[in-house]
Amino acid sequence: MKKLIPYIFTAALFLPAAAKAQFETFKDSVVQLYGIVMTADSLKGLESVSVVVKGQGRGTVTNSKGVFSIVVVKGDAIEFSSIGYKSKIINIPANLEGNQHSVIQLMITDTVYLAATIIKARPSRAQFERDFVNANIPDDYITIARKNNNEATRRILAANMPTDGREATSQYLRQQASKSYYYGQAPPQNIFNPFAWAEFVKAWKRGDFKKKN
Repeated sequence: MKKLIPYIFTAALFLPAAAKAQFETFKDSVVQLYGIVMTADSLKGLESVSVVVKGQGRGTVTNSKGVFSIVVVKGDAIEFSSIGYKSKIINIPANLEGNQHSVIQLMITDTVYLAATIIKARPSRAQFERDFVNANIPDDYITIARKNNNEATRRILAANMPTDGREATSQYLRQQASKSYYYGQAPPQNIFNPFAWAEFVKAWKRGDFKKKN
């Protein structure tokens, strides 16, 4: 314990001095920022402008005359923003002399271009009746269902529809049965079959061989 007494005495002497030096350094870095925010075109004080220290989530707003005051630290970035105006960011100099800094910030109007609006005169009765009769009204679900149920549409849908598992299995079994039936001999040629030619003519008339879009 006696060996620690010199160290404790030394710490008691130097710690207050170190704490005081650190406090003086922090005190020197604190800046009272104040000023006024005005419109760039008319130099009128702008009310309710947000003055925020970026990255710290704290700030203030200007009063009815556009005046503000806030405590910041040297090197901070200050953002001025208001609806209808372009945001502006300023930096507090890190080597600023003194603990006060004043600014006069001008805000530029943020122009927003809206889509053009065409105002037309009220149509006459004759124009309304003409447009109403010639209006292209889209088909409802019932009309679409009726169109999809006609024979031509059903044929196109069936031709372009992929086969399911049951149909693919049946087709494969029929092919295997045909190969097994004519195994060891040449299968007959339908080119001389009149029934095959009759089916070909019927398919040709139906348009089964036409190119489909």
